[in-house]
Amino acid sequence: MLYLYSMKKVTIETDYIKLGQLLKYLGLVETGGTASIYLSYGDVEVDGMTELRRGRKILPGSVVKIDGEEYIICK
Repeated sequence: MLYLYSMKKVTIETDYIKLGQLLKYLGLVETGGTASIYLSYGDVEVDGMTELRRGRKILPGSVVKIDGEEYIICK
């Protein structure tokens, strides 16, 4: 059986992006406060681990899963 797998690519120009900034960049939240609330539901994973901290540094090569959508961070 063949499965087509699509991961969305997010390109950053810095060494890292904080998780709250990524949520704002993707248009999922408008402020850091709403990012904290969004993360408190536990629907965000970074490299397979549930992440609740909006200040978590996301490095190139990391995979972020948000509500079932997966994003690969690239530089």
